[in-house]
Amino acid sequence: MAARKRSSSGRKKSTRKYGKSASKRVGSAMHRRKKGTLKRGRGGKGGKVKSRKQAIAIGLSEARSKGAKVPRKRGAKKSTRKKSTGKKSSSRKKTGRKKSGRKSSSSSS
Repeated sequence: MAARKRSSSGRKKSTRKYGKSASKRVGSAMHRRKKGTLKRGRGGKGGKVKSRKQAIAIGLSEARSKGAKVPRKRGAKKSTRKKSTGKKSSSRKKTGRKKSGRKSSSSSS
């Protein structure tokens, strides 16, 4: 097998998933976590963040709000259970209730 040489111009172009500013935000969040000043929740009113993963998530969230290049959040995982077809609700007829005449004539005193 002959080894192929890559010239500097023939490099594979890699598209970055996250921008530089995003990694800076995550880095600063990690430092704040280490210091003990990174807080949970809006306005930092929650308790201290101890989890590494949560610190990363907070950093990415801050970067996202500042407009940095960050992929969108993944949605919640859907349950594996099959959804019901809705036969139960469609079999029942919705009948309108009749209004009683008593309440409408209560103003005659």
